[in-house]
Amino acid sequence: MVVNWNGGARDNLRCLRSLKVEGLDESRIVVVDNGSEDGSREAIDAAFPDLLRIDHGANLGFGEAANAGARLALERGASAVVFINNDLWLPEGEGTLVRLARALDEERTLGMVGPRVLIGDADGGETDRVWCAGGRLDFRQNLSTLLGFNEPDGAPWNTTRDVDYVVGCALVVRRAVFEEVGFFTAEYFAYVEDVEFGLRAREAGWGVRVIGEVRAFHAPSTATGGGYGARRKWMQALNSVHFMRQYGTPTRWLKFGLYDVATLPPLLVWRTLTGDLRPALAKAKGLWDGFRGRRVTAEALRPGASRLWR
Repeated sequence: MVVNWNGGARDNLRCLRSLKVEGLDESRIVVVDNGSEDGSREAIDAAFPDLLRIDHGANLGFGEAANAGARLALERGASAVVFINNDLWLPEGEGTLVRLARALDEERTLGMVGPRVLIGDADGGETDRVWCAGGRLDFRQNLSTLLGFNEPDGAPWNTTRDVDYVVGCALVVRRAVFEEVGFFTAEYFAYVEDVEFGLRAREAGWGVRVIGEVRAFHAPSTATGGGYGARRKWMQALNSVHFMRQYGTPTRWLKFGLYDVATLPPLLVWRTLTGDLRPALAKAKGLWDGFRGRRVTAEALRPGASRLWR
């Protein structure tokens, strides 16, 4: 299933075409649209008229949209749900989804799997650099680390490994996991929900694994600013505080305070000297808003809602 919010026609169509090349019938693909206004919803309708659609008419966030798509897939008898970001595509001829499904079939205690994800560009170009090979929850900067981020692709990342979480841009989840631990926590709206979902699954005894010999390509979307964007840094920081309130221990809070909060002043100085200050300020605002109990909302993300993003 694919969630779209102003993701652009090009990215969405490239993603959906790659799913069809994998052999998926349109009747097995769910697209959940969160009130897109950029023409992407209409482009999807024209190119793929037979896929399953959920149109929310408003931006309800990734978590709520992904949950709606997953519930529809499960209602139609799916034994597992595949979450694919609309800025991600699968390489042709490699049988990515079949190989991921096979990994789940071969080990009944394995709850969720994903491929190693390589960096692609906005035009569909493919690089040999890693975006992530799963994530490690270390309670430092941004709570967690994307394993292999920006490293050259190669043997260290082509290996299958257990991880703390699989990033939600390319994630396959067994039906029984939803039945036991539930769905994404929709209150996160966007960002950190995949980290929290992986933690809940592991705490329930499910295995979480990256199948390293399988790959996908990801060109981070501009819908929320992408990369080191102000919106993205605000959401990550705010949601990190809510995550810590639920799962923090004295040791975890100490690490989070030392590595994520106390490093803000030097980060602000460095960004002032070397580049755009807004993302760093947005992170500081996100932490402050999180400690004040605020939540990410569609209204807060609209253009002009903050002087830090357009």
